[in-house]
Amino acid sequence: MARGDSDEAYVIDVCEWVLGSAALRQHTFDWLPGDPGKNGSRRRLPVDAFWPEHDLVVEYRELQHDNPTPHFDKPHRIAVSGIHRGEQRALYDARRDEGIPAHGMRLVVIKPSDLDATARGRLRRNMDHDLAAIRRLLDT
Repeated sequence: MARGDSDEAYVIDVCEWVLGSAALRQHTFDWLPGDPGKNGSRRRLPVDAFWPEHDLVVEYRELQHDNPTPHFDKPHRIAVSGIHRGEQRALYDARRDEGIPAHGMRLVVIKPSDLDATARGRLRRNMDHDLAAIRRLLDT
């Protein structure tokens, strides 16, 4: 599935509609680094969506952010940081959760359970339901 067809893209599209402006998607901040790579350099961690005019960051966190998922966690493969991908994802989520508010921005985390989703976390894309839920979450 192409990123533009993903549930994340759909959620950000709905947020853009609610806010009336386009997000900076996969935006990075100098103060939000990932772990050092093999050459010692640090890649900046992206956020799903950033609205500078609202001081708002939205993160869409699929089920693998809260539940062990071998396909995404790759527990048999150790990342450059010395931990497996599931642990690294949790560490990166914590950096976002702490760093974004510390830099004066509001962080809204949206999960499949906030929207009309299947038990497996796939969004049904029920616009009426999802629009109302996202309005509540964004408090608009």
